[in-house]
Amino acid sequence: MSDKNRGSFKGSIGFVLAAAGSAVGLGNIWRFPYLAARDGGGLFLLVYLILAVTFGFTLLTSEVAIGRKTKQSPLTAYKKLNKKWGWIGVLQCIVPFLIMPYYCVIGGWVLKYFTVFVTGQGMASAEDGYFGSFITANVSPIVFSLIFLAVCGLIVIMGVSSGIEKSSKILMPILFVMVIAVAFYSLNIEHQWEDGTIVSGLDGLQIYMIPNVEGLTPGGLFKIVTDALGQLFFSLSIAMGIMITYGSYVPDEANMVKSINQIEFFDTAVAFLAGIMIVPAVYAFNGMEGLEKSGPSLIFVSLPKIFMQMGLFGHVFGAIFFAMVLFAALTSAVSILEAVVSSFIDKFDVSRNKATVGELILAAVIAVAVCLGYNMWYFELTLPNGSVGQILDILDYITNYCLMPVIAIATCIFIGWSLKPDGIIEEVTKNGEKFSRKGLYIVMVRFIAPVFILVLFLISTGILKFK
Repeated sequence: MSDKNRGSFKGSIGFVLAAAGSAVGLGNIWRFPYLAARDGGGLFLLVYLILAVTFGFTLLTSEVAIGRKTKQSPLTAYKKLNKKWGWIGVLQCIVPFLIMPYYCVIGGWVLKYFTVFVTGQGMASAEDGYFGSFITANVSPIVFSLIFLAVCGLIVIMGVSSGIEKSSKILMPILFVMVIAVAFYSLNIEHQWEDGTIVSGLDGLQIYMIPNVEGLTPGGLFKIVTDALGQLFFSLSIAMGIMITYGSYVPDEANMVKSINQIEFFDTAVAFLAGIMIVPAVYAFNGMEGLEKSGPSLIFVSLPKIFMQMGLFGHVFGAIFFAMVLFAALTSAVSILEAVVSSFIDKFDVSRNKATVGELILAAVIAVAVCLGYNMWYFELTLPNGSVGQILDILDYITNYCLMPVIAIATCIFIGWSLKPDGIIEEVTKNGEKFSRKGLYIVMVRFIAPVFILVLFLISTGILKFK
């Protein structure tokens, strides 16, 4: 394998911002606030924080260390450490390969709404049925998806330092400033309900921040834990091959402990601020009923209606909001694409240009199929977990609910009992860094993490159900 095809980050800050950009995606913005509001507000936040510094830290450390230790992408990294465990790397390559097409479709939706608000047509997006008519259209969803995919491809084809690192250094600070600005505005919103009650963003903040344990049962608490753990997978880009890929570009002299701590902080901070952005505004205009929605229905249906109720500034607020979501989607999509491209480079020893173009063609074909799944190829399939979906939902179920937990469990078993934790700890501390959570890491990777992730897998696939 030719090292000139791979590239590397020029410094730790580039790696941290790129990894944080991958972690800060749509899951933080449209899923985290909904779960927090539904699962006891501050109680969910506390559980998530505990899991982030235990489970999240363990899996993040493992994957980044595997990448730097082997200087390989996921497809070949595990095989380099132990040939018998190479199949984990194959699964870690399949996951981003399947995610990239439908993530670009969603990215295309975000790009469409950003365009609508920037051009002053936000009022139309708030009309009933607007989102449905857009995603079921013949051409428009495909065009926006392919534009989004092309932008991702352009960044990746420019290379690790000139493309991914440089774009992250530009986009991530802007994204962080936008998140803070939108959150600040959301807290200062006031709206009068039909019964005359004046509700402010600070009222919604209480719903979000104050722990609600009313009627909480052991089963309910366990569900909050599994919800938070599931969100952690979405949020930290774990078990997707991304962190192994980015870890392989980290210079040997970089302080890995410090870098991982910074990634944890950025991701958790943005997820927390996403809740402050969304929960107060949605509660002020729609009450608790508005907080019952997540995913596309929250971002593309509920929020545009709220923006239009804000008056003239709603257009500006909406444009800023969708610019922020677009940046978050873009940084995540770039990392997903890079995980596949890097795997092709390492496995087949091809140039970055050929690997990127080849993956773009494959992703474009599947992305078109995903778009057509809402149009001429529309069907409804009941998945094992009880949800009903189309092509996009099937791909999401296979990757996020089936493959990713299996990969995480297998990685824990591999590190905990085959490679042994010392193999990772040695890589993390090879520059003399102090690994203060060393004992926690060993216990988590060998015992606690695989058991809890197995339970998450059984729940997410519908095998184990809550009563």
